[in-house]
Amino acid sequence: MISIVPQMKIFLAYASVDFRKGIDGLVAVCRQQLLQDPVRGALFLFRNRRGTAIKLLCYDGQGYWMMMKRFSTGRIQWWPKSMGEPLTQLAAKQLQIILYNGNPDAAQLAEDWRQLPHYQ
Repeated sequence: MISIVPQMKIFLAYASVDFRKGIDGLVAVCRQQLLQDPVRGALFLFRNRRGTAIKLLCYDGQGYWMMMKRFSTGRIQWWPKSMGEPLTQLAAKQLQIILYNGNPDAAQLAEDWRQLPHYQ
């Protein structure tokens, strides 16, 4: 089972991916194009060229999980523009909004919790 917790590293790949790729193909994209090792426990988010579906890839310590969501109507409402990098890091709450085809930039999200300094 996959548990998406606030501390999880989540990476969004800017460029679209050929969705004929399976787990091994997406692992190769992570390693060769994104220069990331998916075995380190991060979750990777990809979209297809037409923007009608997204795929998630992650490794849970025993094997890979690959999930796909195809939107029944329309296309992905929001996808960030590349700033010259192949990927960007997302917060867990941003991923949840994207999975529901929302715009995390327009959502009114609470500030991230910050650890208080330790007093002696």
